[in-house]
Amino acid sequence: MPEVAIMIEGQDGLDWPRWQRLARTVEDSGYAGLFRSDHFTNPTGPKLDALELWSSLTWLADNTDSIEFGPLVSPVSFRHPVITAWTASTVDSLASGRLRLGIGAGWQEHEHEAHGFELLEAELRFARLEEALEVITLLLRNDSPVSFDGEFYRLRDAALKPRSPQPGGPPIVIGGTASGAPSRWRPATPTSGTPSSCPPKDSQSSTHASTSYCERPAAHWSRYAARL
Repeated sequence: MPEVAIMIEGQDGLDWPRWQRLARTVEDSGYAGLFRSDHFTNPTGPKLDALELWSSLTWLADNTDSIEFGPLVSPVSFRHPVITAWTASTVDSLASGRLRLGIGAGWQEHEHEAHGFELLEAELRFARLEEALEVITLLLRNDSPVSFDGEFYRLRDAALKPRSPQPGGPPIVIGGTASGAPSRWRPATPTSGTPSSCPPKDSQSSTHASTSYCERPAAHWSRYAARL
């Protein structure tokens, strides 16, 4: 029998009483999980309550027993991958291994402009996403210190504790997939990292130090989804 999970938009008036009611209803009703977006606000319209992502997931980890949960998805454009990996590992240890970590490139111009985060043009945005995924997976899947030297991020003998109870850390879900990606990739939000966000093929720069997300073959991304 297929499992059904609930996903909500966290920027649409989510406050603590509503989140707590949702969590109890989802678990008591037998749903498999509760997932939420990671946004400051909507692209248009009034600014509503938007409960901060990891605060809400920490409460969920400590106040539910069986449901899976996580972000769908958390943008690397305003969350540094080291902090994301550290927080995810810590929350997953509190939840006894129920976290599913959704990661995306970022897409909503309004919230980035309003809060001072650089979104970048599409090719660089997905190059940054790729590096962020490498940093996150290195930190989550290695008990010993790791190093990384990229264009956007650098590590020197970095290690995280406490460790996630899941071998290799929580499964990673990417917010969108390249065309023809293996079925084990789980696409999340259709607006975060979809092929439509990529520039036309003839406009992609061949001088960039790292091949862009848009140019990567589907098999390239399977290393991040090996545990899904």
